[in-house]
This record gives sequence, C-alpha cells and structure tokens, in this order.
Amino acid sequence: MPFTLHRHLLSEQRAFLGRDRRAWGDHLLRARAWLGEGLASAPKDRPCLILGAGWGLEVPWSLAPPETWGWDADPLSRVGTLLRHRRWAPWVYEDFTGRLRELSRAARRCARDERVGRRRDPVLAARRLAGILPSFSPTGEPLRAWVEAHRPGAIVVANVLGQLGPVAQALIQRAFRPINPFELPDEASEVLAEALDLWTAAAVRAVLKVLSESGAEVCLLHDRGVAWGDAAPRPLGPWRDPWVAQLPLGHWEVSDALGDVEVGACFADSHEVRARERWWWPVGPGQLHLVEAWRLGAFPSHPGEPR
Repeated sequence: MPFTLHRHLLSEQRAFLGRDRRAWGDHLLRARAWLGEGLASAPKDRPCLILGAGWGLEVPWSLAPPETWGWDADPLSRVGTLLRHRRWAPWVYEDFTGRLRELSRAARRCARDERVGRRRDPVLAARRLAGILPSFSPTGEPLRAWVEAHRPGAIVVANVLGQLGPVAQALIQRAFRPINPFELPDEASEVLAEALDLWTAAAVRAVLKVLSESGAEVCLLHDRGVAWGDAAPRPLGPWRDPWVAQLPLGHWEVSDALGDVEVGACFADSHEVRARERWWWPVGPGQLHLVEAWRLGAFPSHPGEPR
C-alpha cells in the first residue's frame, strides 16, 4: 500500500484518540458490549478476525478467542493494541478493498503531469479522475484470500466500513493539494463527489459479499450515516429502512456513510439476523453519527460453510 495511506491512517488514529471523549461514554460502552458479545460467542477452536481492529479503543480483546487476528493498515495499530490490552495478536497490514493503492496513484497522475513536473488544471483533472474511478472498483480480494486460507469461525468488523469513503476522499485530496478538488468553483466537484459515492458503494458491497460468502459468524459495527442539525441527540424511532426514515422529526442534513448500501439485503441469502441496533454517537458539536450494529449467523447450508 502507498506510504501516503499509512501516514494518513496513522494521523487519523492519533487525531481520533486525541479528541475529547467525554460525550462518547454511552457509545463506547455500547460498542464494547456489542463487539464483546461477538467475540465471546465466536468458536474457540477456529480462527477469528477483527477487521478494522485499530488501537483497541472499542474492541475488548480480553474476550477474543485464542487464535484471533487483527487487521488494520495503520502501521502502529498492533503496537497500540499491545499497549492497551497486553495482547500481541497476529496482524494483517493491508488494504482489504484491494484498490486504494491504484486509486491513490490514479489521483496523483490526474492531478499532476509528471513528465513536465507541473500540476494540471484542477477542473480538468477532477473530471478526468471522476471518469476513471469506475476502473478501480474494489474487489475485496485481499480479504477473500485471507478468509479462504484461514476459514475463520467468526469475523468482527469494528467500525471500518463507514471509513472507506472518507479514506478514499482523503487520498484524492492529498494528491490534489493545496487545492481541494471537492470545493472547486465548478460542477466538476459535484461530478467527482458522485463518482466517489459510487466507488464507496462498490467498496462496501465487495466487502459485504466476501463476508456473506465466508461461512463465518459476522458481527458488524459501523457508521450508518452522519447527521448535522440538533445540538443534542434525540431518541431514535423503531428500526426502519432506509436509515433516514428512523431519524426523529426535525431538520437534518445527512450523508450516507455506506453509499446507500443496505446491509441486511447483502446477507439475506447467507445469514440470519440474530440482533441489530442503531444508536447516536455525538462526535462533535452539532455532528451526530448514527451507528449501526448487526449480529449475523451463517445458514448451515450456505456454500461458504467450511466442511
């Protein structure tokens, strides 16, 4: 993976851990309880994977089975987990979508003509990148290869699905800096944003497809969406799809973290829903993340079930 991705993930993790977390108490308790239940119920005689393990802030490693792997491209995530949990777990440092390296290179080539060492017109560069983004549609192949090699009994996805779009956006912005291609005085920014939304949806579908075909128990926790509006969270209504239908009445400006992909539909033919919840995570003043959590059990007859 490109060094820029490692550096970005490391800086993001440091910024995340450095935030004022006094308003996060309820979220952290619920996240740890949810992921902890997924780890505690995982088969003890088979490998377990924590995808997006990070530095272990939300992951209760004390409940993880003996053969539990962490997966996070942040180069210090394994060390952070050791310091926080005294657990030196086997680790995978890789882009599990399989396409962020190519996306980053394409963004740099679009933004700059390396033959003459000069930046291209940002409007034309943004349009060009929007046009070729579909060529880098994620496959989830690195994750699929790991699953086929290790046949895990359980996979815990720890708050990483909703980060795929922001990570890709950050790599694009890094390639174009000091100009932000998503804030150009031209509709090229809108075209690029729409292309990125489609890329994000493809990335989410690719990962969920691998998980649905893994034959493993799946425990998911992720940002479903981001809402700006009320300064304090108001109670959510009963579970409804699409997720915006569950928001309380009022004026909200929202963005979808998963590119409008419905998680339940991706597992309908492979897993049964054992539990699901949504709750507010007040990340900052006026900014609320809607967290979505699933526990899914694989159908015994599913082709991905190890024999």
